[in-house]
Amino acid sequence: MAPYHIRKYQDSDHRSVVDLFRRGMEEHIPATFRHMLLLPRTLLLLLGVPLTLFLASGSWLLVLLSILTLFLSLWFLAKYTWEKHVMNCLHTDMADITRTYLSSHSSCFWVAESRGQTVGMVAARPVKDPLLQKKQLQLLHLSVSLQHRREGLGKAMVRTVLQFAQMQGFSEVVLSTSMLQYAALALYQGMGFQKTGETFYTYLSRLRKSPMINLKYSLTSREGDL
Repeated sequence: MAPYHIRKYQDSDHRSVVDLFRRGMEEHIPATFRHMLLLPRTLLLLLGVPLTLFLASGSWLLVLLSILTLFLSLWFLAKYTWEKHVMNCLHTDMADITRTYLSSHSSCFWVAESRGQTVGMVAARPVKDPLLQKKQLQLLHLSVSLQHRREGLGKAMVRTVLQFAQMQGFSEVVLSTSMLQYAALALYQGMGFQKTGETFYTYLSRLRKSPMINLKYSLTSREGDL
């Protein structure tokens, strides 16, 4: 296991952080594709459309083309989902990480470094709801390089956020993650985060039945665990 060091983000980290974030999100495209492929409505299309075309035309070539088109459309939708998320983040809070996360004592952005390479990242800032800003800290953008998985780095990054939240006087750490991010969900729940609900942020996510899972970690009930 290679040694790593967790520190605050610096402007010189921007390119490596963006690359790590983008690669991490792209890893979920195959899982999203498989999830969409196994939906009942998708299976119905994959059976119904080719069958209808064959009965109408008698052409196996047309059947094969229709199946290929459906598969490519599903892959495009899966890819579009994560590419849109990346672009949205890079044009909002990650457009200027220093200004967004390091200009206030109640927010922060960390990177994990190993042998001169950025291998992990995580951010935290108060929730947007004015009534909860002094109570809840939101964990964002957790990502660990594929080569450094299963080394405890993900847990270390999350624990960094929990300790920061405790030091800043927050009573809860909250986050939202896609149900398709299986490893992340297992990590959070294994560390004591509790599910508080599900949210569909887009029509596409509702259509493919893949909500965001909302999780919460109560610091007041776990003061001795950190």
